[in-house]
Amino acid sequence: MTSVLCVIPARGGSKGVPRKNLLDVGGKPLIAWTIEQALATPGLDVLVSTDDEEIAEVARAAGARVPWLRPAALAQDTTPTEPVVRHAIEQVTAERDRPDAVMLLQATSPVRHDDTLTRALAEFAATGVDSMVGVVEQPPFIWQAGDPPRAAYDVGARPRRQDLTEETRRYRETGSLYVTRTEVYERFDNRLGGRIGLFVMAEDEGVDIDTELDVALAARLLAGGVR
Repeated sequence: MTSVLCVIPARGGSKGVPRKNLLDVGGKPLIAWTIEQALATPGLDVLVSTDDEEIAEVARAAGARVPWLRPAALAQDTTPTEPVVRHAIEQVTAERDRPDAVMLLQATSPVRHDDTLTRALAEFAATGVDSMVGVVEQPPFIWQAGDPPRAAYDVGARPRRQDLTEETRRYRETGSLYVTRTEVYERFDNRLGGRIGLFVMAEDEGVDIDTELDVALAARLLAGGVR
């Protein structure tokens, strides 16, 4: 890879926590945490995709590029993230060479260690995968509702965490970061496709802000200086 576009989507509307991309978290706007983390990572072209002028101003002040406002058609409650990323790829490609890959960062998952993004890029390059998803380890005691309900583990041989193997470990997608070859978006219209790799993150990096409680937890972790 020679060029990686970092896309941070930030829509103005928000249902659970109104205007949460601009919410004060630990003394700065929520989106600023992700922008600063991306800017501190060598090799990233950091771009914020937003439909909101106030978010654009805050993003620019934090150092991100915001060369355009996202069209309203790509800022609806039902708009998936993939068309937003493809729009950013198309706009950037019209200006200069097409990026080799895209790092998608969600501003609503701001807790990342200092080396997380650099480590993700290095692991993506070293493994040769086509796309990579950030995950945190999850206890294996997961159930699926039904008649009868089904467990994701053998209830007759309840596992101990220390006895888990690579095959029996379970992971939860954080929503925090994805790294994807550009052609995967073009071919599959998806952030994940081709050969997919797991990027295992620390447990405290799994915070996703959907409620006021999430805001308080993220602020506490960020104020403590996650490493």
